[in-house]
Amino acid sequence: MERSLVLLKPDCVQRRLIGTIISRFEAKAIDIVAMKLIQISPDLAKQHYAEHCEKPWYPGLEAFITGAPVVAMVVQGLDVIRVVREMLGATNGLEAAPGTIRGDFSSSRQMNLVHASDGVEASKREIDLYFSDSELCAYDVALTPWFRAEDE
Repeated sequence: MERSLVLLKPDCVQRRLIGTIISRFEAKAIDIVAMKLIQISPDLAKQHYAEHCEKPWYPGLEAFITGAPVVAMVVQGLDVIRVVREMLGATNGLEAAPGTIRGDFSSSRQMNLVHASDGVEASKREIDLYFSDSELCAYDVALTPWFRAEDE
């Protein structure tokens, strides 16, 4: 089992696509083990996007991500980091394939609805930024045997 941070960004919240996006993850048998609506502060944005803070376009990114609430989630599943990123599609919504979240709902590079961790190390770091251990709710989903074989 793997975990990933997923952020439903301000454009997702403002466009009222939260339920639509979450339903895609649930349909794929991805478990949500933590979720909350939060307002990202400039300080948290700087921690999250530390590798981008010195880039000339960072102020616009910070203004966007702090401009409205986000839904922060921890999702869990087999190979979930790769699976979620494939479900999102290319970063630029204009380049994302139809059938992906960004391909179906985004027409922008920055306003691309959802962030997801890009690797195991990033996932751990990002989850720790947004959630304490006590906020993670591991549980057995009764339908799991109907989504994948016991030996997977």
